[in-house]
Amino acid sequence: MLRAAALAPATFALAALALSAPVQAKDSLGVFGQWGAFRDPAVPRCYAIAAAQENARDRRRETAPFATIGTWPKRGIRGQVHVRLSRGAAQGAAITLRLGGRSFALTGRGADAWAADARMDAAIIAAMRSTPTMAVSARDGGGRLFTDRYSLEGAATAMDAATVGCARLR
Repeated sequence: MLRAAALAPATFALAALALSAPVQAKDSLGVFGQWGAFRDPAVPRCYAIAAAQENARDRRRETAPFATIGTWPKRGIRGQVHVRLSRGAAQGAAITLRLGGRSFALTGRGADAWAADARMDAAIIAAMRSTPTMAVSARDGGGRLFTDRYSLEGAATAMDAATVGCARLR
């Protein structure tokens, strides 16, 4: 379990985000920069997670935005990208994830977005390892463009910790 007093404010928000899911025990695998890694042995699953950076100018957030890279050993899924947007994307709106000079067209519904397939998951994860920031943009139901931004400080280590955390779970 994470100790709240020892965490920086952004990391505390990350821990609260990860632990606020349905009341089940989740094991902390570590907090690395702006990213944390957790294991949920009840499912079983492991994931790296980060909260989007605060944006004082955007007061229209409908949800707490976060990004996860998940592994579900029993399903044979490893390194699946999921993003919870700060607002629901308009139906049919393009959802774009940007990493350095690369852009990825995500698929999604409402406030949730994913990579289109396992190949895109792998490309996103590779790009996350070599750039310091990530941004996800879409248009909301009112047609307003919004962007959720993430620091990738600690992302690679958190992803590795989540992968190792589920290596023996089957």
